[in-house]
Amino acid sequence: MEDFTPYSALLGGVLIGLSAALLLLFNGRIAGVSGILSGIFIQPAGDRLWRLLFVVGMILSGFLYQIFKPGLFTDYEGVPLALLITGAFLVGFGTRMGGGCTSGHGVCGIGRVSPRSITATFVFMGAGFLTVYILRHVVGVGS
Repeated sequence: MEDFTPYSALLGGVLIGLSAALLLLFNGRIAGVSGILSGIFIQPAGDRLWRLLFVVGMILSGFLYQIFKPGLFTDYEGVPLALLITGAFLVGFGTRMGGGCTSGHGVCGIGRVSPRSITATFVFMGAGFLTVYILRHVVGVGS
């Protein structure tokens, strides 16, 4: 936690909340990233463009941020690629199983005081904490 920057964290949170509110206001859609991403492949053609632009915008913003703030992102050395791919698969599987991801449940659902979303967010966060603890302190990966 030596690199904690409360102002950038606060600004990021405000921007995420504002983005979610604007998507709901102008599109009537919940900003659940897993639902937006899967909708590119399973929704009718007329509902795909905004989803595709949303995902492309998220990806491009990371590249743009790296251009303007080089060296900001940290490379995770010592974490096997197979473990990262397995983790990504499990996250995708978990979002389908849980009916959404932390953006849909955590940002939008908690803001709507949804008991289902509040419960789901506690489960997501608890599973994340437990996974990091086991991987770092029991298995010894990424230490």
